[in-house]
Amino acid sequence: MKHVARKRFGQNFLTDKMVLSDIIDTIAPQRGETMVEIGPGLAAMTALLLKQLDQMHVVELDRDLVARLEKAYPREKLTVHSGDALKFDFGSIPVPEGQRLRIVGNLPYNISSPLLFHLAEFAPLVEDQHFMLQKEVVERMVAEPGTKAYGRLSVMLQWRYDMSLMFIVPPTAFDPPPRVDSAIVRMVPKREMLKCDGATLEKVVAKAFSQRRKVIRNCVAGMFTEAQLVEAGIDPGTRPEAVGLEQYVALANLL
Repeated sequence: MKHVARKRFGQNFLTDKMVLSDIIDTIAPQRGETMVEIGPGLAAMTALLLKQLDQMHVVELDRDLVARLEKAYPREKLTVHSGDALKFDFGSIPVPEGQRLRIVGNLPYNISSPLLFHLAEFAPLVEDQHFMLQKEVVERMVAEPGTKAYGRLSVMLQWRYDMSLMFIVPPTAFDPPPRVDSAIVRMVPKREMLKCDGATLEKVVAKAFSQRRKVIRNCVAGMFTEAQLVEAGIDPGTRPEAVGLEQYVALANLL
């Protein structure tokens, strides 16, 4: 029976064989690796990954699709975790000694930012992540300081990951087609992160970008003095999007 894409789950199924092939080449799965796919859907990518892996894990919210996957694949080949990826404990997946988890997925666009922040908690356990996301979100993730796309998402994710936009995917590659372009992003957790408390950095960055059009002096008034901004290497008269990751980390450490 044909599965009808569900709007409430943000379902857009990737059907373009060329795009799927390009994604698999970008991920480059190897036998013996532990891979988990978020939102396998109709298993278009899962099937191709399983050709190159001994077995893998998937996290799927839609119970109809869970039943479908469990029927299509033996348990020793595919472990299906039925549930919400936003609440899933990725640390619960067993990984052989000396290995890290590889995470992939065509992420539902309606929960992409909270899901990326949830996954960041597991970054020390992860080798790399390859995701399909709305192109605009990927542009924000990889944005440089001084650009329009640079903001809270850029700073918080760049603190934890090295990231690259790999290639763009048109709406025609999906069924049903989304209204926007998509992009593949590669995220590699940093083994040497700039030292600071994550919750404090989040607080500083949220405050700084709460009023993007104002200069940073005004945005963080009550949190930092002008002298402290200068101490962190920041011109108080500059806008928040012109301030680099190192400076935000310096502010978090001052706090």
